[in-house]
Amino acid sequence: MRGSTIARNYAEALLSLARKADDLEGWGEYITAVADAVEGDQRLRNFLAAPQISGADKNRVIEKAFADYLPRPMMRFLQKLVLNRRQTLIPQVAVEYAGLVDEVSNRVHAQVTLARDASDSDRSEIAAQLSKVMGKEVVPHLFVNPAILGGIVVRVGDRVMDGSVRKRLSTLRGKLANIR
Repeated sequence: MRGSTIARNYAEALLSLARKADDLEGWGEYITAVADAVEGDQRLRNFLAAPQISGADKNRVIEKAFADYLPRPMMRFLQKLVLNRRQTLIPQVAVEYAGLVDEVSNRVHAQVTLARDASDSDRSEIAAQLSKVMGKEVVPHLFVNPAILGGIVVRVGDRVMDGSVRKRLSTLRGKLANIR
């Protein structure tokens, strides 16, 4: 099995645990914090990846590091990852888990490109309008690109909605060229 498939399977198991605890968002924060710790600390990452260190030793270190911060079922989940030699997949599991929570919550993420920075009220209005169009809760991630001149470009997955002034000018230019 590929790493992403395995990570998704573990994320589904984690989602099941989070549902039992009735705290999808909280468990997302837990796995993200652990993933950030693994990605951010080279020594921890090397320790977890070292084949010469036993799973039991790794689990003792994980227990000491996270026992005061994580619920017991989350600790057992992490320890099971270690026992199955999948501890290097923790960051991927966190990403897959976030995707699953978005699916369950009927939420999508959109890359929104604007010509200038948006105010808080503009951001709220963009999120509201996109949610209305998409029929789901939309979490906009805003980027500034002055090259679009004005308007907005929205990308949700493979779908692109280009309402930029640059696109409109290009379309107009094409129509004028065909008139001649």
